[in-house]
Amino acid sequence: MTEPILVDRLTWREFKSVERLLDRPGIRLAFLSGVLEIRKMPGRQHEIIKKRIAALIETYLEMKGFDFTPTGSMTLESEAESVKREADESYELYRDRDRPDLAVEVVVTSGGIDKLEAYKRLQIPEVWIWQTGELALFALTDSGYESIDNSRLLPGLDMELFDRCLNLENHAIALREFRQAIA
Repeated sequence: MTEPILVDRLTWREFKSVERLLDRPGIRLAFLSGVLEIRKMPGRQHEIIKKRIAALIETYLEMKGFDFTPTGSMTLESEAESVKREADESYELYRDRDRPDLAVEVVVTSGGIDKLEAYKRLQIPEVWIWQTGELALFALTDSGYESIDNSRLLPGLDMELFDRCLNLENHAIALREFRQAIA
């Protein structure tokens, strides 16, 4: 996958015009403080990891009785905060929410806008970022995101088990092992 294209010094209005022009399959846009990020849609590795993370999260939420709504890669934006972002996966863990409680990002290439700053402006309580084989968790505080070892939204989730199952080669075996361990 190639590095993103960054275009800076755009107003929100200019960004929205470019967004309409580039609204086509295969392109994903993000925006933060005047910087437009243009990326090609993710490839196979990205999609496999994203789907594994989602399957594990949804298995946990369902088995632990959460009343959750998967919101996928819904567009999140705020003109007032000068930000637009689409998570790879996202979840509402409580009813009647305007924004997801949890956003998941899978990073296969480097560069681009500051994802945590974008999510901070969007007030997403927890963000999980997978990059180079590692899953990092971040919780929103008054001063921004802080790195955490365990999810605050899912406090009973065994992150060592999650990581082990995330990194198994076979998807079906990973889900079975995870399900058996949390039953």
